[in-house]
Formats: sequence, C-alpha cells, structure tokens
Amino acid sequence: MRNTLRVRAVPLLVVIVLWGSGLGTFAEPNPYRRIAGRAQPGRGPQRGSRVGVEGPASNWTLPRTAWGDPDLSGTWNYATMTPLERPQGLAGKSVFTDEEAAAFERQTIERQSVTNNTAGPDWWDPGTRHLMNRRTSLILDPPDGRLPPQTKDAMARAAARAETRRAHGIGEGPEDLGLNERCLQWSIAGPPMLPGVYNNNVQFFQFRDYVVIFNEMIHDARIVPMDGRPRGNMQRWMGEARGRWAADTLVVDTINFTDKTNFRGSGEHLHLIERFTRVRDDTVEYEFTAEDPTTWTRPWTASISLTKTEGPVFEYACHEGNARSVEGILRGARTQDGR
Repeated sequence: MRNTLRVRAVPLLVVIVLWGSGLGTFAEPNPYRRIAGRAQPGRGPQRGSRVGVEGPASNWTLPRTAWGDPDLSGTWNYATMTPLERPQGLAGKSVFTDEEAAAFERQTIERQSVTNNTAGPDWWDPGTRHLMNRRTSLILDPPDGRLPPQTKDAMARAAARAETRRAHGIGEGPEDLGLNERCLQWSIAGPPMLPGVYNNNVQFFQFRDYVVIFNEMIHDARIVPMDGRPRGNMQRWMGEARGRWAADTLVVDTINFTDKTNFRGSGEHLHLIERFTRVRDDTVEYEFTAEDPTTWTRPWTASISLTKTEGPVFEYACHEGNARSVEGILRGARTQDGR
C-alpha cells in the first residue's frame, strides 16, 4: 500500500510543480541550437535506417490528448532480449528467421533460469520476449549493428580511468564509487534508455508545455519543456532537454551533459536526439541517435519497442547513498590497508 500511495502522489506533485511555474506556450518552438563551441549551429545527428522498426497499424486511430497532441501517457516497459550490438557470430544478419528467433529466446530463457536458481534471493528480469521484428541488435545504424569505433581521445580517457582504478581502487572514499553504487543515477534510465536486468519501466505524464519521463530505476524524472525556451549553460547528469512534436513523433533533443556521467565512454559532449512514436495502443517505438565527436567516429542510432503495462511503477527502494553497501566497502578497504 505504501508503494501505491507513493506512486499516486507523483502525478500530483508534477502537476503542482508545473502549474506553479506560470510559463505559457510560445507560438513557435525555437530551432534547436547548441551552446557556442559545442557544435555548429543548427546541426544534429541524422536519423539512421528504420529497417525492422514498426510503423503505425493501418486500421488504428492514434489517441490524442485534450489539446490534440499524440497521447503517450501511461506506463511502458522496454525490457528485451535483443542485445545493443549484433553478436560477432551474426555478422551480416540483421533479422532472425522465425525459427532462429524461437531458438534464441529458448536459449536465453534457459540461461536466465540457471542464473536465477543459483544467484540467491535476488533475481534478474531483463525480458523474456524477443522484439517482435526479430532484429539481431538494437542498433540500426551503422548497418552492421555495432557501435562505431572510438576516437583516440576516447580510448585515452578510458585508459586513464582504468589506471586510476588500478592505482587507487574503489575504497579511498565514497567519491571513488560510481553513481550506480551510490544510488544516485542508473544507466538504464538514461538518457538514453537502454534495458537492464530488471525494472525496465517508464511512465509518461503529458501537459501542454511539458512532458515528464519518469523511470522506475532510481526514480529519475526528466521534465522536458515543450515551449521552445532557449537553453542555459548549466551541465546536468541527465543533460538539458527540449522537446517538440514532428508530425506525430515526440522529439527530445538533449545536450549539456556532465563529465560525471559516462554513456558508453561519452560524457559532456554527448548530443542525444530521442524520438517516441506511438504506433499501436500497446506499442511506442523509441529511437535515439547519439553523437559525440570526441568519443565515436560517427553518430549511431538504436531503436526499442516500448510495450504498454498496467503498472503501477513502484518506489525504487535503493536508499539515498546506498549507505550500507558503501559503508561496507569502505570498512573493508580500511581493514585491508590496516587503517
């Protein structure tokens, strides 16, 4: 009951915050511009191939809000068996046959069952349904279904991080632990959203001037202005998002990330464009394009099907700072080094 009440309070809190801002709708959204020095004005990642991505059903009517925008509200799940990158053994094969998809699903379920039966009281729930389109990777572009090569700068940063971990370990202080360990932010919530081992749920709240994207994992909420306001210059863990409608697709353009976050080696220079398109009552196609010229040699695009779920989204009870685990790690480190 406690969790249910907590969830029911979320929309009310969002309404109060947004209503209290007193901001109205501008007639025209401002064109997306990046902060000076971060990228050329007006440029952004280009859409990749949409092969294997569902389009709207021909005999289906898109639900809309009272003010006419496509209705994305509700709770959606983005769990899937499909890996982000195409396995090396499937090079050149973008889509499974029906028989191959069934075999892949069976093998994955068997592997998950072994893990859950031997891992103790916890269990994984990464999804037991392969994407209906039978793709072999979430990545659509590059066409090989693999992440683009990293730049020399990205490889140097990764080597420096590895050397820091080797030299100092993770027990010098809380700051040596990642955001995940401290329950401050979780990678699957994004942005961009990518499925993990459990809690792959997201809830949308829509208003005339805002869209709120509320993830179950670490209870992160992104408040996306839709009124065309200019950007500031403050860097944030989840970046600074601006939204607009392109026909019936919600487009969320995000920059101003911080170097404290690490998405596949990227950080403060990440430029992310997400697209949400409802294609059926129970399906939203989610596509994102990530660009960071300091990390990858080219932009890349991935797509995931979000499926409707009843909810509610329960409270994620990872307490602030993950205090017990962090305390245990630090105590163990002090014991080990004799301090």
